Amino acid sequence: MISLDDAVVARLETHGLKFEILVDPELADKMRHGDESIAIEDVVAALYVYENASHGDKSPEEDLQKAFKTTDFEQNAKQIILKGEIHLTTEQRRHLIEEKRRRVINFIARNAVNPQTGLPHPVTRLEIALEEVRVNFDPFKSVDELVKETVKALRPILPIRFEERKIAAKFPMDYAARAYGAVSGAAYVTMEKNEWQSDGSWICVVKIPAGMQEEFFSLANHAAKGDAQLKILE
Repeated sequence: MISLDDAVVARLETHGLKFEILVDPELADKMRHGDESIAIEDVVAALYVYENASHGDKSPEEDLQKAFKTTDFEQNAKQIILKGEIHLTTEQRRHLIEEKRRRVINFIARNAVNPQTGLPHPVTRLEIALEEVRVNFDPFKSVDELVKETVKALRPILPIRFEERKIAAKFPMDYAARAYGAVSGAAYVTMEKNEWQSDGSWICVVKIPAGMQEEFFSLANHAAKGDAQLKILE
């Protein structure tokens, strides 16, 4: 559980009743956007549902039963987080907005290109462009939603196109196993072809975000100590 000093109120009003729990705003936000790996015990500061958290007044069991059909804390807390409102301090809101902004910029830099050059936009260029267009980064919107809004705002001043690259790669026997581990373990790589050759070499065809092309080339050449054969496919 988190410290009470770091917690904020998540509030849900339903069935004419008010329910509150104390949560970590960042973890609660991740849970709201589908991260199922987070345990409810890590999100909350206390294992209680309150009708008024600031006064420490707990919700009666009959109210919980009426609104949620159960008194189980975990189930009720998840409903409050997913359907309710999270009340942030000014500093917490600023921190979440900056975190979402950073994730959106990195996503665009890794997944999009300048259609005029075929190359990704550097992070610095994206940051400068964002200073001009004033995108509102809602801390409770998903990164996907914010990316769409950001790209729409940027396109009048910055050409952006999302596309993928298909790359064929061959690694000699001495580095094949190491290359396989590096390539298959890269989160941005989708493996379309994967074959071991009779001479012990390994070949593959991968699909990657266009903005990750240089990173993939670097990964492949590092794994094969510069001896990888790489070809961009049409």
